[in-house]
Amino acid sequence: MAAKRNRDVQLNFRVSPHELELIETKMAQVGTTNREAFLRKMAIDGYVVKLDLPELRELVSLLRYSSNNLNQLTKRVHETGRFYDADLEDILQKQDAIWAGVNEILSKFSQLS
Repeated sequence: MAAKRNRDVQLNFRVSPHELELIETKMAQVGTTNREAFLRKMAIDGYVVKLDLPELRELVSLLRYSSNNLNQLTKRVHETGRFYDADLEDILQKQDAIWAGVNEILSKFSQLS
């Protein structure tokens, strides 16, 4: 005989109409109509994904730096009609670093399964 579950603690929370719609959609996907059981199961066994990717912060920093350099180079070219190979090389190196960062992050995402 199954042990009787003692569920005498009640939890209440509010959701928006859109959030309720999302919950009901997920319930339909798993084929359940018991909202209480579904929410309990998700709260206990559901996955919470917290991404802490310092590589992403570095990537944003590189994008910002590269964008600033490109803007400065563009302004100088418009003002003087000239550009320097060293400026172009710096931008190309930053672009390579950005792509390396993107590939590293995508590789980490692919390992989340």
